[in-house]
Amino acid sequence: MDLLSATDWLRHRPGYTYPLAVAFVGLTFLLRLAASDYLSGFPFLSFLPAILLASFMGGAGPGLVAAMLAGFLVQQFFVEPHDAFWPVSAGQWIGLATFLINAAIIIGLMETIIVAHGRQSRLRSELNSFNARLEETVVQRTAELRHEMEENAAAQAQVRQLQKMETIGQLTGGVAHDFNNMLAIIIGNLDLAQRRMTGHEDPRLLNSLQNARDGAQRAAVLTARLLAFSRQQPLAPEVIDVNKLVGGMSELLRRTLGEHIRIETVLAGGLWPTFADLSQLENAMLNLAVNARDAMPGGGHLTIETANTELDERYSRMHSEVEAGQYVMISITDTGIGMSTDVIDRAFDPFYTTKGPGKGTGLGLSQVYGYIKQSGGHIKIYSEIDRGTTVKIYLPRHVGKADARLAAAGAQPIPQGSVNDTILVVEDDEHVRTMTAESLHELGYSVLQAASGVEALLLLEENPDVDLIFTDIVMPQMSGRQLADAVQEKWPAIRILYTTGYTRNAIVHNGVLDHGVSLLAKPFSLEQLAHKIRELLNVPVSAGDEAT
Repeated sequence: MDLLSATDWLRHRPGYTYPLAVAFVGLTFLLRLAASDYLSGFPFLSFLPAILLASFMGGAGPGLVAAMLAGFLVQQFFVEPHDAFWPVSAGQWIGLATFLINAAIIIGLMETIIVAHGRQSRLRSELNSFNARLEETVVQRTAELRHEMEENAAAQAQVRQLQKMETIGQLTGGVAHDFNNMLAIIIGNLDLAQRRMTGHEDPRLLNSLQNARDGAQRAAVLTARLLAFSRQQPLAPEVIDVNKLVGGMSELLRRTLGEHIRIETVLAGGLWPTFADLSQLENAMLNLAVNARDAMPGGGHLTIETANTELDERYSRMHSEVEAGQYVMISITDTGIGMSTDVIDRAFDPFYTTKGPGKGTGLGLSQVYGYIKQSGGHIKIYSEIDRGTTVKIYLPRHVGKADARLAAAGAQPIPQGSVNDTILVVEDDEHVRTMTAESLHELGYSVLQAASGVEALLLLEENPDVDLIFTDIVMPQMSGRQLADAVQEKWPAIRILYTTGYTRNAIVHNGVLDHGVSLLAKPFSLEQLAHKIRELLNVPVSAGDEAT
């Protein structure tokens, strides 16, 4: 450290610097007196070091004090006559003037040096402060960049996951139509075979038919789950009060999960309504609850919680498929065995399961995932090994009429048809068409068949008294939707019921059925067909357009 920096503290304390200036002059005076026998002439020169030290320690003020005191002492004690205050000769005036000029030069130079040193100190301090701020900025920006890189990496992982899901979904949807047609033939004919049994057959035959039908229904459920995962299932959304839904499902959950699982519900006050398919949301919650039960083989605690929440832009950046906004949150938490990070990453993959053989298809969570995404929502899993798992479902808030309702459905007998009701079956697959026609005959309806939309229009020209058209959507030349448009233009009283194994975009847009459209998805059972046909025929003609 230099001398100027070392004595800065003293320069800012005048109470020390002025006495020091006097002390330096006094010390010089004593030394000059002691050495008077050895020194003669130029007494002013002896005091210049004292002035230099006083200026160095205190600046211009102490330096001037030292110069004036030194000039007085020299005039009084070392210049003759000793009792004269002012010089008496020209030579003495020249000596005093020379002393004062040198003292002024010394004081001025030291003041300039001190001022320059002060400026340099301030610049150094500002530079150090700037460097400190720069380092802080670099550290902060580095942390921000690292965080942004982590967010970007997470977003890229989400994109890769979405691309993988999309690819699997496209493969699933591509085979769903033909596969559901085959299942429709199998289930329909099994229903007809069981209905036509007289009761005198071998009981083993009835058991075989029932086992075959159960197997076909399981296959249909798997196909439906794959379609749900690929976000290609037709949804019929409605305004839902989630609190009422959770309250209504409590008893069902208790019966399903068993007495060893304690269920608690935490329902938020003032919960927003949401707009979703009620039955699919019930299935999703039941699926998650069953998974939670399986994760607590020795019993445990299941908590279902609802809340209003908002996913912000930052969360949206980390999850590229999530749109920032207000959501209704449903949280299902268990105290089970938990899930590792690797399991969480693959939890929504179709056919992935951690359960033992025969205990799970691996399609439950993938179905829930597809339904939530198709509904414009978001689903997230939080879990720790041996601590439990929380699955949070986010469904978009519905803004509008909050006339939330819950549908109540019970078991009903199969309704029978009448020969006075004529149904035109339009289906390009001969086996499916024949099976459907036989099923409708079995129910008591009069049935016409057409293999294409063009053939159906020709039949209508000859039979304008058709009450309902039951048409496939995906057909060559003329789709079911094009056929329905042509029929409604010429015969508006005819009701339209669509069927398909793969909805594409003909009557479903953004995953939601078009307004006024009725759909019976393949494969369907005889009971489902009977209820749907009767439901449409019982609606007055003036009540709607296509599905009246």
